[in-house]
Amino acid sequence: MKQNKFYLYISLLVTLSGFSACKKILDKPPLTAITASNYFKDGDDAESAITGCYDALQDDGYYGSVFNLIGEMPSDDVNSENADVFALEKIQWTATTSQPARFFLNAYKGINRVNSVLKYVPDITKGITDGRKNQILGEAHFLRALHYYNLVRCFGGVTLRTEPSETESQSAKARATEAEVYAQIESDLTAAESLLPESFGGQIIDRARATKGAANALQAKVFLYERKWTESITAAAKVLANGNYGTGLTTPYHDLLPFKNNKESILEVQFAGADDGGFTLPDLVLPSPPASYSFPKYNIPETDLINAADMANDERWKKHGDVEGGTDYTSVILGSGEGNDSGWFIYKWKNTNFFASKDNYPLLTLDDIYLVYAEASNELNGPNADALGKLNAIRTRAGIGTTSLGALSSKQLFRNEVDLQRRLEMAFQGDRWFDLVRYSRQTQADASATHSVDALAIIKIHRGSANANYLLFPIPLDELNTNPLTKQNPGF
Repeated sequence: MKQNKFYLYISLLVTLSGFSACKKILDKPPLTAITASNYFKDGDDAESAITGCYDALQDDGYYGSVFNLIGEMPSDDVNSENADVFALEKIQWTATTSQPARFFLNAYKGINRVNSVLKYVPDITKGITDGRKNQILGEAHFLRALHYYNLVRCFGGVTLRTEPSETESQSAKARATEAEVYAQIESDLTAAESLLPESFGGQIIDRARATKGAANALQAKVFLYERKWTESITAAAKVLANGNYGTGLTTPYHDLLPFKNNKESILEVQFAGADDGGFTLPDLVLPSPPASYSFPKYNIPETDLINAADMANDERWKKHGDVEGGTDYTSVILGSGEGNDSGWFIYKWKNTNFFASKDNYPLLTLDDIYLVYAEASNELNGPNADALGKLNAIRTRAGIGTTSLGALSSKQLFRNEVDLQRRLEMAFQGDRWFDLVRYSRQTQADASATHSVDALAIIKIHRGSANANYLLFPIPLDELNTNPLTKQNPGF
């Protein structure tokens, strides 16, 4: 990424409106003219800078819509007739496909912001306590880990940048290996865990800013992706023992939606509507009404997924009655319109507001960690009562009853049930394609560890062969053109 010497300061322009819940702590207006001589002078500057780091997540090219599309459209859960997502759905992406390229750019924008915080905040002495300074550094370490976790899942080994890019000469840098990227993620999360507080003092702000629980939750997911089962269990256990998220799963499931800092959430990307540019995804996936316009929508639920759900009994999918635009089935809505607005649509987000929804995007949730724990425990030890307890907690909250070790007597049977419950529980939340990819990676590493469906099977359907190159996205052409030391992924 070619950057001039003013990029650092331009990238730190922030808006606080998306963090209205945090106003008491982050009560500083955005700066309009940032230079080396007037920035990072006091605690207020540090607060504005870390707010800018969170602001990077809100961009439409990141969690505003694009990263969800990347995590869902290639999977077996959704489809679309909209040409804008054709390359994602049909697994025909190239170095110029817009969604991976936009995400890549925004992730590194976020990384540059946190790198600036990590470089300059330690030297601030005016208007900030050592305790608050450490919290800000912990938040920055967490966010850098999140960005690199998202990048490595999409592109494999990427360029590791741990200093802010302030001159053009810094743009040329070779890619790190995948193992090196994961090592950086683990290091950042270790630092974050040690620096972050258990709580900032309230449920809403604890869902808007990274806490120790968020660091542990991301550790659990990262270790699962790396197939480090013991470490994943340990991190997940810390989350499950954290009183900030209650003593169990929230009931009923229907009350979790739409996402807006409920007790079971661990961390959410905050949206406040038009004041912060808004959250565009709901308008892209809902029928009209409630969506603002009628057009071929993204992430249309696949019939196979609808058929896999127990629509009569499963609280995650059962009918709850008529609502604006159709019938509410908790996770989906059956549109009552015609053409573009008929059939099944996602209903985990319910509010649109002309592409400026005030609903939030879930980054980390408690139910996810229950399933991470159950999966890692089974992979490490085979079917066991501890793993079964976590799995049954998910099933019980869904209203579909418990299962037994007798019914899930082998590692494969238990794995199949975890996979199914993960698909039904976490549907449309941006993880399905990445789950399918890690299933393929697991089988590549251990031929005995198979899954009923994985990314290679989906790739074969669309491309005619199980081409493992498509487990990754290509490095965007813009990056290849501006960073002469980077190399393209194989097959592209």
